[in-house]
Amino acid sequence: MSKNLEIEYKTMLSEESFFRITDYFQLKEEDFFVQVNTYFDTLDSQLKQMNAGLRIRSFTDSAEITLKLPEKVGLLEITDTISLTQVQEITKSGVFPENSEVFQKLLQLNITTPLHKIGQLKTKRAQKKLPQGLLALDESWYNNDHDYELELEVTDAVSGRKAFEQLLITLAIKEINAPNKIQRMMSSF
Repeated sequence: MSKNLEIEYKTMLSEESFFRITDYFQLKEEDFFVQVNTYFDTLDSQLKQMNAGLRIRSFTDSAEITLKLPEKVGLLEITDTISLTQVQEITKSGVFPENSEVFQKLLQLNITTPLHKIGQLKTKRAQKKLPQGLLALDESWYNNDHDYELELEVTDAVSGRKAFEQLLITLAIKEINAPNKIQRMMSSF
């Protein structure tokens, strides 16, 4: 289990910008990995109403549950590691492991399971550690949509914003509003 404050700045990208940035950072196909996000909420969208998000992120050989809750700056992320077998069980039942920190936080928020799957998004991602923070370059598919995104995860909101703006200048990219992945997936229905 882990808890951390996520502060990130992001922009949507054109396909051309995505491949230009890939070349700029000399990213190869083997630098990318695939992750599948499966999102959950209550039938009456209690998490959405709180501007919170709950997902299972599956990789080739592992998975994790993450609950994201809004903070004054950034998002509080509570993450528990789970097995791929548990992913199938949770997706089928909507019931999260009671011994998980995510489940305990849901109880504190008076959100009871079972929850239901609201959608899925697949991302091909490359990450690169920069002096300014962690850069993520994403290509995502959901419903009938396909998009590209650049994220910079930082530890300080003020200096991180300046670093992000400088990165955009360096890469000759105009900032384009980037709703988070669950919002993009939900608006694509």
